[in-house]
Amino acid sequence: MSSCKKEFSGDNYVAYFGGEVANPNNPYVLFCKNNEVIDTIPLNKDNTFFKKFDSLAPGLYSFKHEPEYQYVYFDKNDSIKVHIDSKDFDESIIFCGRGDRKNNFLMEMYLRNEKDKNNMFETFDYPFEKFNKYINKTNSENEKFYKSRKEEIKWSDEFDVYASGIVKFPHYTKKEIYPIIHKMRTGEDVLSKLPKDYYAFRDQIDYSNEALTEFSPFVMYLDHMLNNVGAINYHNHFSDCDLALKMNINKLNIADTLIKNEKVKNIVLNNIAFRYLMEDQNVVNNTEFLKTYHKYSTDKSKKNEILKIGNAIQLLTEGKKLPEVQLVDSKGTKISSNDLIKKNTVLFFWSEKLNSHLIAAHKKVLALKSKYPNYNFIAINLDDNTEQWKTDLKKYNFGNITELKCVNFEDIRAKWAITKVHRTIIVNSDKTIKNGFTNMFEVNFEDELK
Repeated sequence: MSSCKKEFSGDNYVAYFGGEVANPNNPYVLFCKNNEVIDTIPLNKDNTFFKKFDSLAPGLYSFKHEPEYQYVYFDKNDSIKVHIDSKDFDESIIFCGRGDRKNNFLMEMYLRNEKDKNNMFETFDYPFEKFNKYINKTNSENEKFYKSRKEEIKWSDEFDVYASGIVKFPHYTKKEIYPIIHKMRTGEDVLSKLPKDYYAFRDQIDYSNEALTEFSPFVMYLDHMLNNVGAINYHNHFSDCDLALKMNINKLNIADTLIKNEKVKNIVLNNIAFRYLMEDQNVVNNTEFLKTYHKYSTDKSKKNEILKIGNAIQLLTEGKKLPEVQLVDSKGTKISSNDLIKKNTVLFFWSEKLNSHLIAAHKKVLALKSKYPNYNFIAINLDDNTEQWKTDLKKYNFGNITELKCVNFEDIRAKWAITKVHRTIIVNSDKTIKNGFTNMFEVNFEDELK
């Protein structure tokens, strides 16, 4: 007893995290905070793991056994064990030990939400009255479950931010997406039929709460809300590309107005920007979008991916020299991109993880090679695993396409703004950029090769 008293004295934050992984995918568990790895905990021979933290601040963490992850909440001096089966990840998770009951509540609510999500598909076709009755009934049941557990466990106010959030944000998300999905599926615009107070719940949300910035139910809700509020109703006036630009600038404007906390605002602005830049392949629109982003964002950190992408976009404008990156061939010989380009060249990218794109892109290029012999077509693999890349080359036998692999993905991403695998770059014979942001599957792609 005396040793326990010393271990958990008022001025220390010792905590323990451990458990067992059945059917492991890899030999470790990652322990994370705000998407950053705090510790890599190795599995023992019996697939158990254990870690003592000499000082662990109370709050929400996550553990990953890739590719899956889940949340775990620690109060001061909690000692938590978790059982995981990688073949049935979420459904298998059970917590035990000091702090287990509140974490088991989060898992129960997560599974309830997932089951409800699977049952929601048809309900978006319902007329408003029927839809509203259905979601209110589900929410009432979840609220009842939440209140009973809160009374029983008597958790802290800090934990209640997540406990209440995992109940209310999925409910709010349904309300946000109903008018949009209903119109997509039925053709009926129900906006005029919604009660005047339909979106009143928006006023009850603390958008500046730092604790929620990495909590997926809130992040998902915020994304849908911004899409909803930022939508352009007179969209027939714009191309899809310009519509996406205007909508995402609207989202930046709304986030700036809505969120007062600077740290939270920067995170939300970065999320909006990253998602937009992942999709848009138009250098002019990207530049216009980034002007608004820079007007609002105060995140000048070296870790800021948006700054890196923005800098790369500036380097990839038409007429500029393509920045040099290092590539490698299947024999292990390193090749500079500068030495590689000796005539008009099309660079395209692929990953073993996107099998359908891998096959479709190579088939497309084989057809283009015969039509445009004045072009060299170069495939660049973006994966880490060199042996898997070589295996794929033998497996698919892509013919006489030049196949190379990036040496350092972070370098190629920073210099060529690679945010998605569907990207294509066209380079002139003098190594200047003809189009740094195109896609070989676009309707007018071949016009750029003439």
